[in-house]
Amino acid sequence: MEVKDYYQTLGVSKNATTEEIKKAYRKLARKYHPDVNPGDATAEERFKDINEANEVLSDPDKRQKYDKFGSQWQQYERAGGAADDFDWSQWASAGQPGGRRGYTQTVSPEEFEQIFGSQAGAGGFSDFFETMFGGGRRGAGGGFYSDPRQQYQPRPRKGRDAEYDLDITLQEAFNGGTRSLQFEDGRVIEAKIPRGVHSGSRVRLSGLGGAGSGGAEAGDLYLKINVLPDTVFQREGDDLKVTLPVDLFTLLLGGSVPVSALDRTVKLTIPKGTNSGKSFRLNGLGMPKIKNPSQRGDLYATVEAQIPQNLSKEEEELLEKWRELRAG
Repeated sequence: MEVKDYYQTLGVSKNATTEEIKKAYRKLARKYHPDVNPGDATAEERFKDINEANEVLSDPDKRQKYDKFGSQWQQYERAGGAADDFDWSQWASAGQPGGRRGYTQTVSPEEFEQIFGSQAGAGGFSDFFETMFGGGRRGAGGGFYSDPRQQYQPRPRKGRDAEYDLDITLQEAFNGGTRSLQFEDGRVIEAKIPRGVHSGSRVRLSGLGGAGSGGAEAGDLYLKINVLPDTVFQREGDDLKVTLPVDLFTLLLGGSVPVSALDRTVKLTIPKGTNSGKSFRLNGLGMPKIKNPSQRGDLYATVEAQIPQNLSKEEEELLEKWRELRAG
């Protein structure tokens, strides 16, 4: 049987005060709690050792008995004795059937559960502890008694949420659809992109995040959308803006020009004498509204005069005559 050095387990001196023991225990229990180290068997065993040490050193009666035993054990060990040959009868627990069970008064159950969770007090104790202090259960007064049959069961914990940066085109944001995403762990998922998403949108994919523990559900995967700049359209919220080249004659004399939206082409009527830089609003030709894709923003077409190039001599003469007419 292994003899336990509870002071060494908590990292405190043999003269440590109750408050020092409590502080050391809380610090170590937080660090090695199985909920903080899921699947780590070493951390779980360390947590059990810490819990056992605290069970003894935080109780004045147990600590007194342990200290008295420790003094005799040191003399026995220095003489070369082995644990299996030691006379344990005088130290056998008074908490065995018919005897008194120990009681721990470290913190209240409510405070304990607040700090470490409702399962944190559970854990099987060593043969050494059972020999000296016996088994037990949680007392009616709120203390914790050891029970060698009781093993720690981590609380069910939902898996961690994950985030994935996803670049999409403006056309994809307009149409929506699906994208195949491949992850480092080999998973491939089909991610649905809703119509009308914009840069900064977070699309939630339920249950596709980290795996849960203790039978709990998996976390969620959030797609963080970045809509790439478009070579034709500029986006402002649900509205789109486009620059529309128009020849000089149409601006002067009026006419109609085609305007291409993301899903169709319409005719825009240009009044006579329209100045370059004037903006026309085309209702309902912008982006779908993400909360109601059946509704859309608007498209703003700003006309830009196209100046004729490589004029012929005859055209230059006509322009000169026109200028003279305007000047007269």
